[in-house]
Amino acid sequence: MAALARFFASERLRHAMPVITLAALAAVIGIWTPQFLGVQTLLVVAGDTATLFIMALGVTFVILIGGIDLSIQSVASLASVVVALTLTRTSLGYLAFVFAALAGAAAGLISGVAHVKLRIPSFIATLAVGGVAAGLALIISGARSIELGESDRAYLGWIAGTSFGIPHEVIIGGVALLLALFILHFTLFGRYIKAVGAGEAAAYASGIDVGRQKIVACVLSGAFAGFAGGMLSARLASGSPTLANELLLPAIAAVIVGGTAITGGIGGAGRTLIGALIISVVRIGMTFVGVDIFAQQIVFGVVLILAVAATIDRSKIPIIK
Repeated sequence: MAALARFFASERLRHAMPVITLAALAAVIGIWTPQFLGVQTLLVVAGDTATLFIMALGVTFVILIGGIDLSIQSVASLASVVVALTLTRTSLGYLAFVFAALAGAAAGLISGVAHVKLRIPSFIATLAVGGVAAGLALIISGARSIELGESDRAYLGWIAGTSFGIPHEVIIGGVALLLALFILHFTLFGRYIKAVGAGEAAAYASGIDVGRQKIVACVLSGAFAGFAGGMLSARLASGSPTLANELLLPAIAAVIVGGTAITGGIGGAGRTLIGALIISVVRIGMTFVGVDIFAQQIVFGVVLILAVAATIDRSKIPIIK
């Protein structure tokens, strides 16, 4: 019994809690609606999670370094407009996705430079850049949704398709996961951002260019958000300056619920995947129960508060402001 008690109080259990939570939620919904646990339903859930997951992957880099990116929903919406305009007004085809990612990377670069060079807190810098991105999306779209024609949809239809029964969105999410895992585990940048998140002063003292790592993290966050915006435009066959407005809270919640500490240094892409699946399963559960879509934001807000309370390292923040 003593050994069991020590296990439940251990760090190992805390690390396993997101997986346990996901399994418990899936079991509850499976009991409520047995067809939920069918292979095809689970693949559909995974496909629906892909866009949120890719956005959350990007912001994971920034949170690991101890910052936050509040611009991702505006950047994703801007990217959806960029994709729609590129397809409807040019013959560049698949390059539209490249432009979407580049637009996001540019926004991230501006956020990173403002944060590092002007010494502005990351939440202020990214909030401001998010406002700029939202305004730019409204201007270039004429404050309206841009519908794609039949010929334009040919470039995007493959995203909503399947191969061997697997949704292409799941495959794209898997590629994004592998890319993030490679960056985090097989590059100097991946090791550096965890070191910075664990202790910025110590990282400076060890010779790490902390400012550069922060800027690169912001660029990656913007690029992932931009590509996610391109995927959104493919799913809905349109681009809109407000297309991703409801995704900021779920994306950040996915990172924190998955076990990445808001104070940085602990976490990773695998945990973000678990967190994104938890958020999707919670959303599906609320839909089955009949919770209004707008009320779901309340639930995500509560989940985020509880997740931060459970994962925050208060030793790094002796005074909470």
